[in-house]
Amino acid sequence: MNLNFNFLRASFSRRLNIIVAAMASIVFIASVGFLFLQSRETVRNEAMDRATQILNNTVLRVNSILERVEVATNNTDWLVLRHLDAPDSMYVYAKSILRNNPELNGCSISFEPYYFPQKGRFFSVYGYSENGEIKAKQEGNDQYEYFYMDWYQLCKLLDRPAWTEPFLDEDPDNDFESTMIVSYCKSLKDENGKYIGTIATDLSLSWLSETISAVKPYPHSYSFMIGQGGTFFVHPDPEKLMYQSIFTETLEQDNPERMALGQAMVHGEEGVKQLMVNGENCYVFYKPLGNTGFSAAIVCPESDIFSGFTRLRNVVIMIFILGMLIMHLILSYVFRHEIAPLSSLAEQAETIAAGNFDQTLPNTGRVDEIGRLCQSFSGMQQSLVNYIDEIKTTSAAKASIERELMVASDIQMSMVPRIFPPFPDREDIDLYGSMTPAKEVGGDLYDFFVENDHLYFCIGDVSGKGVPASLFMAVTRNLFRVIAQQGHTPEEIATQINHALSADNEQGMFVTMFIGMANLKTGKLDFCNCGHNPPVICEPGKPAYFLPMATVNTALGTWDELVFKGESIPDIRGWQILLYTDGLNEAENPKYELFGNDHLINIMADANKMDAKAIILMLQEAVEKHRDGAAPNDDLTLLSLKLKID
Repeated sequence: MNLNFNFLRASFSRRLNIIVAAMASIVFIASVGFLFLQSRETVRNEAMDRATQILNNTVLRVNSILERVEVATNNTDWLVLRHLDAPDSMYVYAKSILRNNPELNGCSISFEPYYFPQKGRFFSVYGYSENGEIKAKQEGNDQYEYFYMDWYQLCKLLDRPAWTEPFLDEDPDNDFESTMIVSYCKSLKDENGKYIGTIATDLSLSWLSETISAVKPYPHSYSFMIGQGGTFFVHPDPEKLMYQSIFTETLEQDNPERMALGQAMVHGEEGVKQLMVNGENCYVFYKPLGNTGFSAAIVCPESDIFSGFTRLRNVVIMIFILGMLIMHLILSYVFRHEIAPLSSLAEQAETIAAGNFDQTLPNTGRVDEIGRLCQSFSGMQQSLVNYIDEIKTTSAAKASIERELMVASDIQMSMVPRIFPPFPDREDIDLYGSMTPAKEVGGDLYDFFVENDHLYFCIGDVSGKGVPASLFMAVTRNLFRVIAQQGHTPEEIATQINHALSADNEQGMFVTMFIGMANLKTGKLDFCNCGHNPPVICEPGKPAYFLPMATVNTALGTWDELVFKGESIPDIRGWQILLYTDGLNEAENPKYELFGNDHLINIMADANKMDAKAIILMLQEAVEKHRDGAAPNDDLTLLSLKLKID
């Protein structure tokens, strides 16, 4: 939240700079990120192809060596079987196979015990190289019973040629150096198919290890070989040779990836796997070595494979950071220079807003958008000065009119009877009235007075609102009081008021009016309704109702020749009578729903038990609640009357 607030408060040039830099960063990161992902995948595929090709070439080289060993052994086999009658010729053949195959470490031509009676129980000729000289000797004796060795027994038991697991070749006579070797052994059988011995050729693992380890596709990559059981016999770590297998680490700690790699290599599979080696993510490419049961692998650290890619990525990131910094500096200068007129304009605008409208705006001399904005603002300033002068003049005139309206309102309200206490010498009248104009002045009226034991009263509603209606209302009220004080009946009063209002009524204004005259002794009510709302009557013990009218009279001021007719009620003592204007039943709420006649009757249900003032206050509160904040749509005038029973 604080970051957003600071950003919003920053200058426009700074925000624009940030937005441009952010958009450029997003586009660059998205583009370069996609390119890096594609490049990384391409580098990975090329690395896999390269390592796979190197492994294939290495396996081909090793297989060619192993095949030469097998071919050399097979070629010697028939010579041995051909000269079984000359046991000493085996010395010649043992030396001959080494002389023709210098990569071999040694060759053993061994026979079953007592096969040559003249040679005794042991006869095994071993050819070897010592100080560059090829020699041969008889290696069998009581200390070295060769026919119990793996290289002798393996092909005999399998009844086929086989490669042995790597082993340490030790000389019981200690006359030549011990070394790690792997042997290819083949059975010797006579013409009847009887097993008579074994011919075994030895290959030095150190020589084989040098051949394999010389291949390094990457600076920190290395190769290893395992035997049929997973034992390392070629590995850059000497401690692992012959004493550990590819499964050793899985015994100490669960490592599913290494276990899967070991099983795949032992089963003679070919492929590539990704796993952690010494805490580093590596790719291991593996492939079997012919029919030997051995498997070779090349381990390539991921850091080596992607070293060039990583260097390129770091360089691009540094270039990006440097470029963004330079772009930020350039954009800051350009934006500040281009937006400087706006800053000056903003300062001048604040001065004008403070009320100094004579402040002179700078002329930038520019014709672009900023220049046009400055010119427009200058024109707006002049228009604003003129407009404010007009507002001052208008406000003064309006204030004068409002003062006059307030005076008119006071005059109008002074013409309406104010709230008064009961007559001191008459306890038989309960009367209360109120008038609330919708504007400053209104067109409603009500009046009453007592003359010769008669209560004269009226209520009226002038067409329209405002000052014209108030003037028409004042004339009507004065006519009522002057004519009624002459002792006329309500219909006579209505006829004379109509005659006076109709004369020279060019505006066509009129007033609805209810005129009543109550005899305070007998309770008789004479009345004339001139187009006004019917009063609400509340008789004791009866529901409220609207007073029915036998005659229909039009509003006053419409036509000069009209003669109005009146009606009478024999006795209204004990009745509660409510006179009102349509500002009551036609009051609207914000949904333009009317207060309504039904609502009025429901509210007046128990009005007979209330005094006149309580009824007026109750109705005012009900109208205010119905409006629910809406402005009054018409003047509201109420008059409640009750003649008490003696």
